[in-house]
Amino acid sequence: MPEGHILHRLARLHQRRYAGAPVAVSSPQGRFESGAAAVDGKLLTRAEAWGKHLFHHYAGGAIVRVHLGIYGHFSEFQLADGGAPDPVGQVRMRMIGADYGTDLRGPAACEVVDEAQVADVIARLGPDPLRNDADPALAYKRITKSRRTIAALLMDQSVLAGVGNVYRSEVLFRHRINPYRPGTTVDEAEFDAIWTDLVALMKVGLRRGNIVVVRPEDDHGAPAYAPGKPRTYVYRRAGDPCRLCGNTVRTAELEARNVFWCPSCQG
Repeated sequence: MPEGHILHRLARLHQRRYAGAPVAVSSPQGRFESGAAAVDGKLLTRAEAWGKHLFHHYAGGAIVRVHLGIYGHFSEFQLADGGAPDPVGQVRMRMIGADYGTDLRGPAACEVVDEAQVADVIARLGPDPLRNDADPALAYKRITKSRRTIAALLMDQSVLAGVGNVYRSEVLFRHRINPYRPGTTVDEAEFDAIWTDLVALMKVGLRRGNIVVVRPEDDHGAPAYAPGKPRTYVYRRAGDPCRLCGNTVRTAELEARNVFWCPSCQG
């Protein structure tokens, strides 16, 4: 599932490509037909992200909310003399501006909502490390009141919005925190360090489009867990030697998701 920096990159791209002008919106697949008709030809005023949610705001108050889920993705095309290319596959939403177009396939959610419904979504989310208006104290308050594991809490979107499995596994390793520690045992200094690191790491991801979590001094040539994937300390490296101590990286299922850690470094 895409982590929060991907949604923020999409929001920036869509703001740059399409905002400030009317856009043509359609649903070649047909599953978003009525929603597309509600915003087709209207002025896109802005695009923004909150956690793993993308919002397209239109003049008149209509807002398209997109949650990519596991399989959703946007693909972009540039308009040529012949116009837009024919849709390929199951395109839920197509948006076309003056020079570019984009197709959305396979999202978990794509719907037209209003400001009140957006507010309801945001009220259920924790602070987003990539938003300037984020209040990390809200996340710390929720963490310290829970005996759930810190690994589970970091993935809970009502605690922190936008953090996924890569960032949670890696930030816990970077701060030598055992993923099974209860939230109640995490002190303020530890949380402040986690939050500060998440902000920095996710900003790099936003800027570069790639997750970068291994410090240069720790990158001793061990390959990424798969071609084209980020180089990590522990994520998807179960059974491999830890980059720092050489002990074997472990994995286990935790609240229906795999967590990765080094039992030596994070003991």
